[in-house]
Amino acid sequence: MDAILAEVYSTVLPAAPYVIGAYVGIWLVLFVFVLLLARKAKRTQSDIEALKEALESRERKDK
Repeated sequence: MDAILAEVYSTVLPAAPYVIGAYVGIWLVLFVFVLLLARKAKRTQSDIEALKEALESRERKDK
């Protein structure tokens, strides 16, 4: 093996678990963030539907 490659590999390989762990951590945080956004969007949609129903009910009473 080339001496330069051996030096690069000896520097990079010990850090590999940390790099992999960082990528896994970032993906987990991103996944949780997307799940929270989806839940909030669903809750907002149900609130909008409830407001629409309340508005329709109010309009029917006023007539």
